[in-house]
Amino acid sequence: MDIATFTGIVVFSGFVVIAVYLGEGIAGFKPFLNVEAFLVVIGGTLCAILVNYPLSDVLGLGKVLKKVLTSKGEDTSKIVSTFVSLTKKAKIDGFLALESDVKNIDNDFLKRGVQLVIDGADHEFIRNMLETELDFIRERHKLGREIFNALGTYAPAFGIIGTVLGMILMLNSIDDVAQVPRRMAFALSAAFFGLGAGYWLFLPMAGKLKRRSEEELFVKEIVIRGILLLQSGATPSIVEANLKAYLDPSRRSDIKNDKEQKAAPVE
Repeated sequence: MDIATFTGIVVFSGFVVIAVYLGEGIAGFKPFLNVEAFLVVIGGTLCAILVNYPLSDVLGLGKVLKKVLTSKGEDTSKIVSTFVSLTKKAKIDGFLALESDVKNIDNDFLKRGVQLVIDGADHEFIRNMLETELDFIRERHKLGREIFNALGTYAPAFGIIGTVLGMILMLNSIDDVAQVPRRMAFALSAAFFGLGAGYWLFLPMAGKLKRRSEEELFVKEIVIRGILLLQSGATPSIVEANLKAYLDPSRRSDIKNDKEQKAAPVE
């Protein structure tokens, strides 16, 4: 679980609960238990997404949401250390000797790249293969961000629709004064649900997805650079110097030499 995402969601929920309780006590929560408003806002938002996107894309939101809520960044210094170790071994024993190391690599993108080198693929072929995959990953990430941005746009709009609907129902039954508070509560709670869902959940999640995507693509760019250096026969010192340039200065001291790490698995 990503602590920042979890904290942002839970803490704001707590602030709202405390504010309502301090203002009205337990009775203050009753206007928010408005099923009609919830159905109009959330139901309408989801239906608008179904109209805008193919069903297969909408059903894939679970995987996208998982990426938002989990925090499993890759250790870039470990990736650099792995490349240095692989380069040293390839210099001594040749590319075919890396077969045993490939089995210990958990990063599928890195594993495919090293396997291409072992199979004798040329520089341009490897670059095209890996960069093509990178482009497809970028497009998939873009779609996920678009859907959450759309959710963040539609939810406040349906909150306004719910508010208008509530006002219409209230004015239609204005002769029954007892119905006015309930209709007004429906109108305002719809706006609360719409604005809350849009600006508290969906748009921030779209922003988190953008950041996650940038991090993942950055790591894969390091991998592509390392694979191409490995294939070109660069010396371990050149590989290390090149890949260290991608790291934050504070992380460069984490690079381990071959004695400390023997092509350790990369998450």
